[in-house]
Amino acid sequence: MSRVLVTGGAGFMGSQLVRTLAASGRDVVVLDKLTYAGKRAFLDGVKHQFIEGDVCDADVVAAALDGVNAVVHLAAESHVARSLTGPDTFLHTNILGTRVMLDQACRAGVDRFIHMSTDEVFGQAPHGVAFGPDAPMRPGNAYSASKVGAEALVHAWRHTHGYPAAIVRCTNNYGPRQHPEKAIPCWILCALRGGPLPVHGEGTAIRDWLFVEDFARGIEAGLSRWQDQATWHFAGQQHMENRRTAGRVNSLLGASGLCFGPDRQGQDSRYALNDMATRAALDWAPRVSFEDGLAATIDWYRAHSHLWDGAVLGLSVH
Repeated sequence: MSRVLVTGGAGFMGSQLVRTLAASGRDVVVLDKLTYAGKRAFLDGVKHQFIEGDVCDADVVAAALDGVNAVVHLAAESHVARSLTGPDTFLHTNILGTRVMLDQACRAGVDRFIHMSTDEVFGQAPHGVAFGPDAPMRPGNAYSASKVGAEALVHAWRHTHGYPAAIVRCTNNYGPRQHPEKAIPCWILCALRGGPLPVHGEGTAIRDWLFVEDFARGIEAGLSRWQDQATWHFAGQQHMENRRTAGRVNSLLGASGLCFGPDRQGQDSRYALNDMATRAALDWAPRVSFEDGLAATIDWYRAHSHLWDGAVLGLSVH
């Protein structure tokens, strides 16, 4: 049975990945700093070892890697709006943290390292274009620039050390346990409070939605069908304008409608990934339709809305 270290494992995507890996019989270690977006409660009932610590702390990372033969590095700052006003935190965690993780994992001889990146490294996708793994990177904000920097470090460790690290990029994930600074949980919680649902600009920006359980299955497939120095794309291929997505939430929960405000500074109108090579290589494809995923997500937030009682709901649609 393999022993996998998941950084950021108490966060949204991380907590789902820990569930998926534990269910597959793997021994899971979680390293998480427990910032505002991570909660120990997200891992309740899941067998794992928990270590509270920072991926930028080499000693903590070295200890967490004891006995580990695979790493999935998810820990990152990811809220685009915050990166516009406070980029230093993003550069520190996303770049330095990745350097520390790569260095310590390489030293420890961990032979499977997956680095989590984002579709945003490519910047805005023109209509009709879906970026493949080797497309040029043109980040449009400090968050995506920090992820480009992190990817550059992965390439450097691949080249300099022959390190077998893989890179994952995916489209917008949604599902249970996501912080309401992100679009779908924000809209759901606003709707549960009666609305209205805030939308940037005219709501014409297009995002591709991937249910978090499908993402986690993709990572598990990558660990099982390992390819040294691979780059994998995971996409839902469920593209929608933000106003249409918000409108679905509004209709399902009987809220008071949408509220259109100023567009986000530097808003990218569309993101899109070509994931056909990944689907073939890993025998993976999304299983959860947007309708079913949204219904499951609404059910979870309806049952757990108390976790954000009193929170002022913002919005970030990556």
